[in-house]
Amino acid sequence: MNETKKTFYITTPIYYVNDVPHIGHAYTTIAADISVRYKKLDGYQTFFLTGTDEHGQKVQQAAEKNGVSPKEHVDSLHKRFKDLWVRFDIMNDDFIRTTEDRHKSVVTDILKDLFERGEIYKDTYEGWYCMPCERFWTEKDVPEKLCPECKRSVENISESNYFFKMGNYQDWLIEYIQSNEDFIKPTSRKNEVLGFLKKPLGNLCISRPKERLPWGIPLPFDQDYVTYVWFDALINYISVHGSVNQIKETPYWPASHHLVGKDILTTHAVYWSTMLKAMGLELPKNIFAHGWWTVNGQKMSKSLRNVVEPNLLVDQFGSDVIRYFLMREVPFGQDGDFSHKALIGRINSDLANNLGNLLSRSLNMIKKYCDGKIPASDTTDSSDEKLIAKAKKVVSETFAHLDQLAYNKALTKTWELLDAANLYINDSAPWNLAKSDETKGRLHTVLYNSAETIRIAAILLYPFMPKSAENMLRQIGIETPILELGTQSLQNWGGLEAGTQTNPGPQLFPRIDEKQAAKILVTAEAGDKEPEKKPIEKIESEQVAIDDFFKIDLRIGKIIEAEKVKKSKKLVKLKVDIGIETRQVVAGIAASYEPEQLIGRKIILVANLKPAKLMGIESQGMVLAGSDDDKIVLAGFDQQLEPGTRVK
Repeated sequence: MNETKKTFYITTPIYYVNDVPHIGHAYTTIAADISVRYKKLDGYQTFFLTGTDEHGQKVQQAAEKNGVSPKEHVDSLHKRFKDLWVRFDIMNDDFIRTTEDRHKSVVTDILKDLFERGEIYKDTYEGWYCMPCERFWTEKDVPEKLCPECKRSVENISESNYFFKMGNYQDWLIEYIQSNEDFIKPTSRKNEVLGFLKKPLGNLCISRPKERLPWGIPLPFDQDYVTYVWFDALINYISVHGSVNQIKETPYWPASHHLVGKDILTTHAVYWSTMLKAMGLELPKNIFAHGWWTVNGQKMSKSLRNVVEPNLLVDQFGSDVIRYFLMREVPFGQDGDFSHKALIGRINSDLANNLGNLLSRSLNMIKKYCDGKIPASDTTDSSDEKLIAKAKKVVSETFAHLDQLAYNKALTKTWELLDAANLYINDSAPWNLAKSDETKGRLHTVLYNSAETIRIAAILLYPFMPKSAENMLRQIGIETPILELGTQSLQNWGGLEAGTQTNPGPQLFPRIDEKQAAKILVTAEAGDKEPEKKPIEKIESEQVAIDDFFKIDLRIGKIIEAEKVKKSKKLVKLKVDIGIETRQVVAGIAASYEPEQLIGRKIILVANLKPAKLMGIESQGMVLAGSDDDKIVLAGFDQQLEPGTRVK
């Protein structure tokens, strides 16, 4: 790859299609997405690949069990991963499936070339085979006749197969790893691979007899065999770009990073490296093996019913919160432990009390003291210079950590800036400066610097929390997409233009109170058990004619103000924009929503309901919502509609 072109290629493993997507899959993919977003910010031309591994014996067996063909089986399952990446705002450029013709064609060409050059040969082999791992082991590997990887039973198999001369490259690979410090990261994983290579490296069985396993890519030189899934799967990193000759021409090779879990490091560092050497291709610049996630100290297991389901986490907390938590909680490369208690702690301390508090109080003071417009900075003193110097240092250090995939350290640095900004506001006390005309200039400087810190923090956080970062910028009045601003916008202090109209919105990260936290923890402790459902109420209300129903005028409304009704635990007074006018509506939703959560929200309003008084306050309409015991959920749409739009 020519560095002057500033290109960047990152991959996740292709995930096994039979797996149910879990937090480990999300972790790898979010990490890759963060690096891609950062490189895009820095002006790189990027390519981000993920996908699914769809061949092998387990796929065939699962399909047979379900009474469908293997192709039908994988066609339905791969969508689970695609859909999850959309929910996590993953901006992958391609999603490859090993059952696609473009992949099978490249695998076939590579096999043919290696066979013709004598890199692949046929031999009879006897060994201990693990069906779940689809891997052969030697006698010394399985003294208890259990697979060293999955601890399940192995069976003795003797059969003819084709082998790749992997052992020929052992000395070369050892020297390569020792000579290229960044090739395998972290260092502990590099040492593991070198330890593995101290033993003689055998040749790799790269086929399975079609009579035993028909589901795979046929060998081009012997149609009685299909390709071993691990030889087939690894080639996806090339096949997405075309043939071997085409990969030599693409600006994206060698790959900048292959991100993998530590359990598949050997297949990437040893199998893949020797395969590439035999093909005559450069090795990736880096293979980074991260750790595993446990749950409350236990390994994730279906039998323990503690598998963390990413879709449920997004439903409950939002994608940005989970992206932040996974990258902040554990240094990338180490094992981590997931707990809802730790997640709630991060939400309240880091996101609500720190980041959210800085945004809300800065905007509130700008609204109160400067008519909602960013003030011009006046003279600076030592406290201002200290904050500015801190911001410049944090920007530089954050970029350096992101270059090393040190996501945890990058976030720690950004939070140092947020801490400094909150302390700066406390020490400057703008609420006191506002009391005198003589200190108005100082007041404006403090408020400008607070808002400028938010601008810088938002751009630094964009790779980790894209939605929240864009939201932060919109609230301080910047509409330009962050990717257009780029890292160059952080090179100098003062990028926020004075006079910019701010646009405060709902609280960015509402605190989770003790009552809410207790409910979340109880639900989490129940694992994946189906909650006990109360019977759905029978429809016993009087039927209405269609003409009567059409008398109801339902409109889209946008909540522009919200406040709790005094002396009421249930009622909230709303100001609702319905396009042609603003209505005052009283709704019984206080138990489920804080007022700040409601501002800016689109709702469905019964617009032609006769006005009524609730606790002496006139209500000019009714908000539609669903109710399940004490839980109330406002009705809405999955796409935006303008206030006043008729609901039909």
